[in-house]
Amino acid sequence: MTAGPEHLRQGYRSWGGLVARDSEIVPARDWIDRPAGHRRPALAYGNGRSYGDSCLNDGGTLIDTSDLAEVHAFDRDTGLLTCDAGVMLDRLLELVVPAGWFPPVTPGTAFVTIGGAIANDVHGKNHHGAGTFGCHIRALELIRSDGERLICAPDLNADLFAATIGGFGLTGLVTQVTLQLMPIQSAQMLQEVVHFDHLDRFFEIAAESDATHDYTVAWIDSLASGARLGRGVFFRANHAPASFDPPPRAGRSLPFPLRPPFPLINRATLSAFNWLYRNAQPGSPAPRRIPYRPFFYPLDRIRDWNRAYGPKGLRQFQCVVPMANARDAVAEMLRRTLAAGEASFLTVLKIFGTRPSPGMMSFPIPGATLTLDFPNRGERTARLLAELDSIAIAAGGRINPYKDARMPAATFEASFPHWRDFARHVDPGFSSDFWRRVSAG
Repeated sequence: MTAGPEHLRQGYRSWGGLVARDSEIVPARDWIDRPAGHRRPALAYGNGRSYGDSCLNDGGTLIDTSDLAEVHAFDRDTGLLTCDAGVMLDRLLELVVPAGWFPPVTPGTAFVTIGGAIANDVHGKNHHGAGTFGCHIRALELIRSDGERLICAPDLNADLFAATIGGFGLTGLVTQVTLQLMPIQSAQMLQEVVHFDHLDRFFEIAAESDATHDYTVAWIDSLASGARLGRGVFFRANHAPASFDPPPRAGRSLPFPLRPPFPLINRATLSAFNWLYRNAQPGSPAPRRIPYRPFFYPLDRIRDWNRAYGPKGLRQFQCVVPMANARDAVAEMLRRTLAAGEASFLTVLKIFGTRPSPGMMSFPIPGATLTLDFPNRGERTARLLAELDSIAIAAGGRINPYKDARMPAATFEASFPHWRDFARHVDPGFSSDFWRRVSAG
């Protein structure tokens, strides 16, 4: 079995702590040589950074894409790049940033594969302008389980291209990708930090900032209540112009020091963290030049940070609600979390823009997106997440399937009522734990 260092360290599991069970592990190049020779349903496995079970395939075949790791072409004049689907975003950054280019969309970690970014059609802090990752894919190569090899693009095998962007890895094995990068003048960001005391103020700042800044996002103090419900810190930034000044240091990555037998995330520890986090941020919104990595990937500085949630892992919840209902729905979800006695360490709020994704099953729609995560406490956590689902769906929103580990088929259909159109493009030789659960109805 071929496996990169990330796989050797964490095993075949999701970032939320779900473990692959009874899975046949096949290196991608071996599977490509004889795709029809495997009787079990297949699924590509990148770096296991999906929170839920969309990257797992119990009882089936996991195609380990760590041996698809070559960059085939990089045009430094146009920013057009072609690479294997198993290439890590972290590696691309080391290649393209010094040359004056940047990924047009990036999630909150650099430790994802390009194939995983396509399968999840990841979004970033610049969704209000740039849309999703899939908006910038120019072409991809797809191998189906019957051995058919296809080039898919917006104008070539267009239906299959649309199904593959955000298609949970279910349309076949993506092997190569051509991506259009965006030009930058430096490896730094010009960031502004704005404190706000309540939820209404967030929406005011977001409306102002999305018009002037490429990247916007807010951290929410999930323990604040009453008149301070939804208070937090708003971060907005643009890529910094060129400068001859020496760049500020980004800091070293540190390992999470232990494997606790119980969750370290609780009301007491989170209360202390929230106070420290708010007070550690600059008190003035004056622009500051900072390295790009701390802005985009703050948690990458702590390796294996998910261990803090204990041996049962974490459950992440993300929804998006149309703007007409967003303020009331977000407030109710925050109140419901407080009433349940839960504490969310990573509570993030952002506004999605109107640029549509080419993907049939892409998660973002125009509106406000709220992300929370909780230590997995079994039924207690499941009840709260089901309540949050109901609030989002009743407000006309949807639940993010790429971060899900427990949503029932009815919630999936309420979020994506046209999912059966997508199902027609699913490769009959591919499946996943997630897909078997949500398509059962």
